[in-house]
Amino acid sequence: MTRGHTNLAGFIWSVAELLRGDYKQSEFGRVILPFTVLRRLDCVLAPTKDAVLRRRAELEKAGARDLDRRLREVSGVSFYNTSELTYVTAVEDPGNVSKNLRNYVGKFSGNVAEIFASFDFSRQLERLDRAGLAHAVAARFAEVDLSPETVGNHSMGYVFEELIRRFSEVSNETAGEHFTPREVVRLMVNLLLAPDEAELAAPGIVRTVFDPACGTGGMLTAAEDFISERNPRATVVPYGQELNPESYAICRSDMMIRGENAENIGFGNSFSHDRHAGRRFDYLLANPPFGVEWKKVRTDVEREAALGFAGRFGAGLPRINDASLLFVQHMLHHVRCPEDGGSRLAIVFTASPLFTGVAGSGESKIRQWILENDWLEAVVALPDQLFYNTGIATYIWILTNRKGSAHAGRVILLDAREYGVKTRKSLGEKRKELPEEQIARITRLYGEAFEVAADPGHPMHEKVKVFATRDFGYRRITVERPLRLRFEVTEEALAELAVAKSLVPYGDREKLVDALRGLTGRPPAFRRAEFAGALRETLAPLGELPAVVRRAVWSAVSVPDPEGEVQRDRKGNPLPDPDLRETANVPLDETLDDHLAREVLPYAPDAWVAGDKTRIGYEIPFTRHFHRFCPSRPLAEIDVELGELEAEIRRLLGEATG
Repeated sequence: MTRGHTNLAGFIWSVAELLRGDYKQSEFGRVILPFTVLRRLDCVLAPTKDAVLRRRAELEKAGARDLDRRLREVSGVSFYNTSELTYVTAVEDPGNVSKNLRNYVGKFSGNVAEIFASFDFSRQLERLDRAGLAHAVAARFAEVDLSPETVGNHSMGYVFEELIRRFSEVSNETAGEHFTPREVVRLMVNLLLAPDEAELAAPGIVRTVFDPACGTGGMLTAAEDFISERNPRATVVPYGQELNPESYAICRSDMMIRGENAENIGFGNSFSHDRHAGRRFDYLLANPPFGVEWKKVRTDVEREAALGFAGRFGAGLPRINDASLLFVQHMLHHVRCPEDGGSRLAIVFTASPLFTGVAGSGESKIRQWILENDWLEAVVALPDQLFYNTGIATYIWILTNRKGSAHAGRVILLDAREYGVKTRKSLGEKRKELPEEQIARITRLYGEAFEVAADPGHPMHEKVKVFATRDFGYRRITVERPLRLRFEVTEEALAELAVAKSLVPYGDREKLVDALRGLTGRPPAFRRAEFAGALRETLAPLGELPAVVRRAVWSAVSVPDPEGEVQRDRKGNPLPDPDLRETANVPLDETLDDHLAREVLPYAPDAWVAGDKTRIGYEIPFTRHFHRFCPSRPLAEIDVELGELEAEIRRLLGEATG
């Protein structure tokens, strides 16, 4: 964002000083954002305002139909206003500002009316009236020129994003839920579209772009601009959906100003109300909210998951507190079939979706589905502290269902964490940025990834790695060892029986304990049969004991012992010892026999793998693959440094006390 954009946003935001005291900080944006949109729309319509009024009068006099279409033609954009007022004249009468603005807004075409309904603008005017602020606030916006000639569409997008960022900061909301820093958007768009540049240059092409968490529409605009700059004759049709009403309203108004079909922007939760059901898109990109739970739409999501792959969430459901992998399933549901040209997809995630969830969990199943279908093209690690609300590590996933033959079955991991440049001033948690030259370097490296990864002598070799999709898969095995027991009656065993809940119905608990006390002090038996005879003889006076009592006794007198007898089931199979049970991850391309021979049997010759407990899992341990070992410094070097520090401390203390 340039200083000009920041200054303009700052001027608009200065209205907050008028609101302070009558509005909470968290409510400032509810006033500032709709007034900014209204002033922008008014400025856009100003050049054709008189022509629209004349044409309306002519058409009404002639009894013409289809006024809506004809007036849009005159206005030159997809909306118009038939009020005799303009924004400036509406606010010139201090006593009737709210009334005038309601009348003015009511004369917009229907597509604009929905925008101000999303802002709940009428209610805000009522509240401003009660606070005696309507004229003061409205008049401030009349001072600023937001015409496209003064503030282009790009600049206006920056202004809206800066306003929303400030709104989020003062209200303690999560800025990441609203928009993504523009340099991250540019990098995403580059990685998504650059591989298709030759194809996108074809005359007359038509491409659709979709963002299911579109915020103010920054990603859609950036993707459209990327294509249009390279091919002015291309047609790009943006689609989106947004949950936040203010962001939704801004996005729709921006689309109308740009001449796009604002009806392509849907409102609501993408999981529970898919506004683009049945549509397929060429390119999809999103920055979904980080770590946001999906509890509110749990019923809808689980109902659709029950449909399997006939719905959007057939691969699995992640933990309730992180909807990230629901977004990627939702987006993959909207890709074109390979037979229809296929699609490419880019999405920003935190580290969590890379590895969270053990084998068999929802997250692991989703990763398995993506990788086994060979849809993951790459994962790019971004620098930390790029986002306004968090310094957390983030990654761009690139997916496609139309990989070329050279890329089939392979996944690129690209480490761009060191490409961030510190900003001169922190903006929330944002302390780094990606200048254009760094974006270009990453884009270039991405395009050359296979060559760089294959050349150990390349200066960027350590930044790129290429893996087969199966390299991320593993079998989660359970290694069992036999249960070995010795048998003896101890005071601990008697105390256990004295409080055992299973013996509550048994009325002779005290007699049972007293009878067994006679076996205390007897040397332990290392064979069950040996101890069973002594136990029968001791308990014979109590008569036939219920099965539950016999089980409780054997449980109390059984003690794990590595020298004890192996316990077996009725079929003669060894019983596993739960305390010795371990799990391990074995790569898919390694046999279990080889793993056991190398990692287990040399240390536990009697171990075996419980086949019925083996699970397939997938994870992408990005940082592990790029970890660089740094050997510890020699102790002698550390001792010398400590000695020097101690001498320095003594010298300083001497100076202070001398």
